[in-house]
Amino acid sequence: QVLLVESGGGLVRTGGSLKLSCAATDRAFSNYLMGWFRQAPGKEREFVAAINWSGERPYYGDFVKGRFTISRDTAKNTVYLQMNDLNPDDTAAYYCAANSAYPEVAGTYDYWGQGTQVTVSS
Repeated sequence: QVLLVESGGGLVRTGGSLKLSCAATDRAFSNYLMGWFRQAPGKEREFVAAINWSGERPYYGDFVKGRFTISRDTAKNTVYLQMNDLNPDDTAAYYCAANSAYPEVAGTYDYWGQGTQVTVSS
């Protein structure tokens, strides 16, 4: 079973940056599409970004608009989300997910991490 552990969340001011990491405990990770989602209080889980097994095909939610970059390091079993130009609307719990044929659909992923909180102050 693939276990996912997110890190890198925190408190940042508007315009700041954060880099989230998601470490997988199983080598099977290297074969999976990986995704990032976020969920703010009272809102549905929202697709942020995903990346295919080779790292050559990224996907992004419409709201990203060039501010976020997803990448992966297969040797380290880790996927990253670099977030720049953050604003208060980005405040949410961010979740890493693994293994899906439909990158933007949360319900299709097989594995989820516990989440890491990102808070952006104005």
